[in-house]
Amino acid sequence: MGDIRVREAGAADHDAIVQVLMASWGSTTVVVHGSVYDAAQLPALLAERDGRVVGLLTYTIADHDLEVVSLDAVVPRAGVGGALLSAAADLGRRVNARRLWLITTNDNLDALRFYQRRGMRIVAVAPGAMDAARKITPSIPLVGRFGIALRDELTLELQL
Repeated sequence: MGDIRVREAGAADHDAIVQVLMASWGSTTVVVHGSVYDAAQLPALLAERDGRVVGLLTYTIADHDLEVVSLDAVVPRAGVGGALLSAAADLGRRVNARRLWLITTNDNLDALRFYQRRGMRIVAVAPGAMDAARKITPSIPLVGRFGIALRDELTLELQL
């Protein structure tokens, strides 16, 4: 397999972005911290290997912070997520962001391990946040990964 190449997405990448989001989430809508995003309309980084899209990271930049809205590796455990997160941190530094941050849920143990191994710290917990998210997106399940009740949002950050 070839090396992973990460680049900023352009208008011509819209269909590929939608395809990754739909395959991962069944929608392009992301609900986090009470905000609703159409992730297909956000700025994005694409990871490619041998000319094929193997990952996607969508983000926003506001108040000198880069928020990762979604991170998807088409091929798990192959370095794609790490390459995307590293590229996002580099982008954040280039635009003088003070931190990179994101939200995950209490059941997402794989993500918690992944982010913490890359230097991110848990800085906040929003108990019951998923109940509010379900009012916007009723299809969010009550039980998440590993049979864990899906209840809370956890904020992780990396100081840049």
